[in-house]
Amino acid sequence: MRVSFRVTLKKSGKQFTVNQEETLLEAALRQGINLPYGCKNGACGSCKGKVLEGQVSHDQHSDSAMSRADETAGATLFCCAHPQSDLLIEAREVEGAGDIAVRKVPCRVNAIAKPSSDVAILKLQLPAAERFQFLAGQYLEFLLKDGQRRAYSIANAPSQEGPLELHIRHLPGGLFTDFVFGAIQPALKEKDILRFEGPLGSFFLREDSPKPTIFLAAGTGFAPIKSIIEQMQAKKIERPIFLYWGGRRPSDLYLNDLCLSWAKDLPNFEYIPVISDALLEDAWKGRTGFVHQAVIADHPNLAGFQVYACGAPVMVNAARQDFSSKCHLPEEEFFADSFTSAADLATNEIS
Repeated sequence: MRVSFRVTLKKSGKQFTVNQEETLLEAALRQGINLPYGCKNGACGSCKGKVLEGQVSHDQHSDSAMSRADETAGATLFCCAHPQSDLLIEAREVEGAGDIAVRKVPCRVNAIAKPSSDVAILKLQLPAAERFQFLAGQYLEFLLKDGQRRAYSIANAPSQEGPLELHIRHLPGGLFTDFVFGAIQPALKEKDILRFEGPLGSFFLREDSPKPTIFLAAGTGFAPIKSIIEQMQAKKIERPIFLYWGGRRPSDLYLNDLCLSWAKDLPNFEYIPVISDALLEDAWKGRTGFVHQAVIADHPNLAGFQVYACGAPVMVNAARQDFSSKCHLPEEEFFADSFTSAADLATNEIS
């Protein structure tokens, strides 16, 4: 017999039911209650909340997303929590994404470009009659063989006509990225047909805020931030913007010229590229070190800001912790999307 439990959100009083075999996040989204989330696999911490009454059990998750001390204190990751009783929870609800339906969509590879040796920009053409709605910053999941999925952020703005744009970094041994980069045969080529599901995620601009905004990107974490900035341009949103883009070497900033053009053409926009491991032959003369520490150096008080961070979990989690503890950033003003891979989930960070 299927067992289900009732979950109540303390702030709004909304309720939904959860079956034991599904997570709280899955059940909430299924019933039209939009909780914040990013990776959906326990690595990023975007869906963290509290259990005020009742008990849950957790699937595997990263200690950096939720430590054992956090869990003992009542914290929970809704993406990997299963109910063991009726629950009263404390969670942020996301406004603005609920009216867009998540759908499965076929697409054709329109173009494959490689702005650097390990980054590919895919352009995906949808069927002529297809209108795919999404919010700038959201992502899609490719539907692969054997039920496997791979998630990539959409890099173009919703207002732009034409193909969808994705930025894909090659991870050797990766099921999909080896396919894209020709490490396995047959390789992905133009005119191939793929299928994806989307849009997904709660990483999008909160347009009702006038606060100055820091965008923090590492590597291809630039993709959803590009989408958001281009949508802000289209809608003439002129909040002060600071874009910090970090990479190990200058080639990791694969659309650096685009960012420089924004800095030249957009009012209230500042671009700060940061490189952590430049070599002598790179002749790098810009900022060095970890990208989130460059933010701290420039903005020791973030109390009046919003921050949107995207990249590897180690960067996102360090930024979340340090911006809150050192720079007074309100927890509810930090929005994140962690790019996780199968390798990330196999590390000893996962408990």
